[in-house]
Amino acid sequence: MTRRLLIVEDDAQNNQMIREYLETQGFSCAQAYSGSEGKLLFSMEKFDLVLLDLMLPGISGEELVGLFSEKAPVIVLSARSSLDSKVSVLSAGAEDYICKPFDLPELLVRIQVQLRRREGTAGGTTAPEGTLYRYRDWELNPATQEMTAAGEAVALTKHEFMILELFIRNPKRVFSKQMIYEYAWGEEYLAEDKTINVHISNIRAKLKDSGTDSYIQTVWGMGFKLA
Repeated sequence: MTRRLLIVEDDAQNNQMIREYLETQGFSCAQAYSGSEGKLLFSMEKFDLVLLDLMLPGISGEELVGLFSEKAPVIVLSARSSLDSKVSVLSAGAEDYICKPFDLPELLVRIQVQLRRREGTAGGTTAPEGTLYRYRDWELNPATQEMTAAGEAVALTKHEFMILELFIRNPKRVFSKQMIYEYAWGEEYLAEDKTINVHISNIRAKLKDSGTDSYIQTVWGMGFKLA
């Protein structure tokens, strides 16, 4: 099922950039360029999630957080980085707060986390039935959470599978440990740094016999990506 998102952002270039990226990831997006327009669209249609800027013409984002959060998770996108601003909108009902500028892959992970939380499937997968993910000699089946590498079955834990699913769905992206954790565990990143390192090490060990362990590349100071 295609998820419907509402983007409320007065910067036309940013609004369009977010929409185009998310639609390549399988989402359907409606766009609003003011608080008033966002409120009108929200009253006319059901949305699975709202991306909300704070500094909007018409009705401000702060005024809309409570209204939107009653029916859909809200991720605030704002240039304001102060603790007071974050505390205020999160207390008003927003589920997440991302400071501008941000990377689109990070936004995607945050969206996926919120949708899984709302659906009660944190740490699970929302891929359509019958989907298979392939990368070089890897094949992942989200429906069964099974993997083969060079034609051989690889036994993975739930979190290991989710880490590889994130990589294979975004093969050219570098992912930080926080992004990996929030996607695979479906919750805020509060773990020690070594948690992701240990899981990556375990995955590589399981892939060694297939000769594909080198597919996971460490990007020093940044995170991990596919080679």
